[in-house]
Amino acid sequence: MTGVLQPLFGGRARRRWIHLILGGALAMPYVLVGSVIVGLLTGVDDVFRSLPLQLDSFAVGLPIAAVTSPFPLTRPLESAAVRALCGIDADLLAHGPARTRAERGRTAIWFTLHLGLGGIIAGMSLAFPPFAATLIVLPVLAGLGHSPLAPELIGTPWALALSPVAGLAMLLTLAACAAGCGALLARWAPALLGPTPQDRLAAAEARAADLAVRNRLARELHDSVGHALSAVTLQASAARRLLDTDPEFVREALAAIEETTRRTVGELDAVLGVLREGDAPGTAPAPTLETDLDGLLRRTRAAGQPVTATVGTDPAALPPLVSREAYRIVQEGLSNALKHAGTAVAVRIATAAGHLEITVENPLGDVPAPRPGGGHGLRGIADRVRLLGGTAQAGPSGDVWRLSVRLPLKAA
Repeated sequence: MTGVLQPLFGGRARRRWIHLILGGALAMPYVLVGSVIVGLLTGVDDVFRSLPLQLDSFAVGLPIAAVTSPFPLTRPLESAAVRALCGIDADLLAHGPARTRAERGRTAIWFTLHLGLGGIIAGMSLAFPPFAATLIVLPVLAGLGHSPLAPELIGTPWALALSPVAGLAMLLTLAACAAGCGALLARWAPALLGPTPQDRLAAAEARAADLAVRNRLARELHDSVGHALSAVTLQASAARRLLDTDPEFVREALAAIEETTRRTVGELDAVLGVLREGDAPGTAPAPTLETDLDGLLRRTRAAGQPVTATVGTDPAALPPLVSREAYRIVQEGLSNALKHAGTAVAVRIATAAGHLEITVENPLGDVPAPRPGGGHGLRGIADRVRLLGGTAQAGPSGDVWRLSVRLPLKAA
């Protein structure tokens, strides 16, 4: 029994019923305006004493409602009511005012339907329940001699016996009409209040742009902060082991830690600038091969990591975007090598056939099994390379682990 009545009296049906009642309330000012027009045309002072004239006033008021629907707040408010009361996904509805003629036309149709169906259901909700309640208790009242209906209507026993059934049927009819009208409005809402294809495209582009910013932020944080933490950890570990035997190395390691952390704070400020409306004054510029490669190699060697670097091109001649992304790629390659202390790392940077070629190698035998949850660095490198239209390969090659990247110079 509960399953049968759920579509009529469930939570969703009740909320849609409220939505229809709101439509009826919105229709009242237009009905009043319509009653004035009908009164002037018919010469009747009080049209609400006649049901046909009331219906005429309602019919005259709906076109007036359609004319006023282009008001800028109509579609946003109607969309908010549909989301809250009709259970429609927000992505299926437009959020801003109607701008084009087609959007205003669809909004006018929706507004008229909402007020029209809402006015009907609101009128039924006012009239049916009192009359249905009277029919349900009519046998009791008739037995007490206090029948509110005319005697000729209850003069037969079968009329009294069926009056409670008729009352319940009226209530079920009201609930069924409200549920049906609510379902129709919920079905038509995405078509009449939904975004246009241009709106959907703009929303998709906005989401893609937001995702791109988030991915860029994640890559920058991983590469800058991750490398710094790896370097500082190894520098501090080496300094602790040699604290008593090599004070000079300890001083160099502490100086490298200081330099690494200071530089990372600047890079972190630059990365967080992505989240601001614009780069704040004094924000540190993004590191590049031209300005920061030597410092990166020096800090890596200060951690006790043997590094040999061969640079076969002038970093100052590289496009700024390529130079910036290439620096991050080299940084991530060295960061991976830092996690395998004691291994020698070879870095080669050169240009050939309109491409910048970057290779980072370290002995394969020193590479441990991947850590659970690792691999973010290689994915970040792949993302950077793909955005520039290049290629990247990482994996064993003979007796070394090799990271090989090719970035096009002209496309950048």
